[in-house]
Amino acid sequence: MTAVLPREILICTIARLLDGVRHVAVGASSPMPAAGAMLLRAMKQQAGEAPVRISILGSVEHNFFTNGSAELFDCAGQGRIDAFFLGGGQIDGQANVNLVGAGSYPQSTVRWPGSFGAAYLYFVVPRVILFREEHTPRVFVEKVDFISAPGVSDPGVYRTGGPTALLTSKGLFRFDKTRPGFALESVHPGHDLDEIRAATGFDFLHDATPAVTPAPDSATLALLRGRVLDELEETYPAFAAEMRRDGAALPAA
Repeated sequence: MTAVLPREILICTIARLLDGVRHVAVGASSPMPAAGAMLLRAMKQQAGEAPVRISILGSVEHNFFTNGSAELFDCAGQGRIDAFFLGGGQIDGQANVNLVGAGSYPQSTVRWPGSFGAAYLYFVVPRVILFREEHTPRVFVEKVDFISAPGVSDPGVYRTGGPTALLTSKGLFRFDKTRPGFALESVHPGHDLDEIRAATGFDFLHDATPAVTPAPDSATLALLRGRVLDELEETYPAFAAEMRRDGAALPAA
């Protein structure tokens, strides 16, 4: 069996989470979401299926916007973006995202870049995937210190968008807005349920024996390690080089 990098499992999982979208937008500092979107596009093209449009902010080749975030927001408000990715310094069990800082605002002990358009996109993009590679109790907290973008809204609030999934280095969660809350869908290879529970500050539903996140097949791996990394290099050259180096260090099959 071909050895697989943990990040390759994440990228392939992202591609599966995006299946069915027509247009996915990716922020300027999101190499793995970008790689997942590119992998989906490549697989669809190989299969002769409907194309997937990708807009990566900060990219020249993979972004048709000419006025940056203003056009992104307009496009999202018109319902022409199907999926987007959000991260956060803190994320809680209600899918609230904190991008401002840790501690009691405004005397935050740690400051982060800020909310920017997170709240707006959270309300209008139908498939928002929360992505944070670090999976520790300092990130996944019982309650965020500041709500930059709310995971759910009160009844009567018009909202077409919201969270559908949370992907971390340890597992994949689905979000149920009717409860609301997360349920663990699968555990990545090399991790287990006890580890995930210890690293997560909020409660979540799970099976007694959760499924294992599937590893990519050889054809998908070849596409990722070849065409996708070649395309990714234009926007994220350091990340693409790191993936190639780590892949070359894997043991032979």
